Amino acid sequence: MGVQRLMKRCAFLTLSDAADFVIDDQLAYRPLRELGWQVEAVPWRDSRAWDSFHAVVIRSPWDYQNDPEAFLAVLERIENSRAQLFNSLDLVRWNLSKTYLRDLEARGVPIIPTCWLNRVEPGRIGDLFETVGNEQIVIKPVIGANADGAYRLDRGALRRMGSEVESYYSQRPLMAQPFVRSVLEEGEYSLFYFNGQYSHAILKTPKDQDFRVQEEHGADIRSVLPEESILNAGRSTIEALPEPPLYARADYVRANHGSGFWLVELELIEPSLYLRMSPSAPARFAHALHTRWGDL
Repeated sequence: MGVQRLMKRCAFLTLSDAADFVIDDQLAYRPLRELGWQVEAVPWRDSRAWDSFHAVVIRSPWDYQNDPEAFLAVLERIENSRAQLFNSLDLVRWNLSKTYLRDLEARGVPIIPTCWLNRVEPGRIGDLFETVGNEQIVIKPVIGANADGAYRLDRGALRRMGSEVESYYSQRPLMAQPFVRSVLEEGEYSLFYFNGQYSHAILKTPKDQDFRVQEEHGADIRSVLPEESILNAGRSTIEALPEPPLYARADYVRANHGSGFWLVELELIEPSLYLRMSPSAPARFAHALHTRWGDL
């Protein structure tokens, strides 16, 4: 009789109430089981004995932005346990605030031209059009997810929504950018990387009368084979990171001047990996985790 293989335990951090979110991380369970892993989805607010896991992978805690300090405290407990945390706490801290984009820009990664502000002064929201230098602007929180707090404004929208936007950002850091026309004309590309290697890509196109590309907001999602220039941009972005991540999602839009691509976001904390959009992606992700854990 053969000796039964001892399964390693892995926790996929998630949120308590998935609500309308689309989560497909379970597609990685079978290929991980074939590699000797037993996976359990664990809400990040649950109190667990993290030492009982060999690995903890941050996957879908899509409410962490409501209490980032509590989230970081949980990650610190995991990092101080015997479990290996992916991605690392250092990467999470760096990626938590979108000011990481300034770091990447300083390393040569093209991003959407961005103005960074600590808050919006009363009655000064209209100044952002001149500050950004565009008659259509997008405002986002520096710490946020799921397009929460994202506004697309022109002069007409400012008259209708100015007080709402000012109130939202009266005590909240923000980033202001020119609206990128290609989001509506072409869409936003997402490239996925496991252990620094390109895996697959999708194109996200917002629904009519919207600019948000999350599927929770009705966007159309489809698999694509990205052109070489986007693959080159993604490679340069991954190479600019302070340390190699287990997983990364890099979002790009075609630049307003029509030459090259701008990085919108680099998601290293809890990006949806859209494993369902590529038949071999779940196995690639499982292999990346198994290899990465074994190399540590």
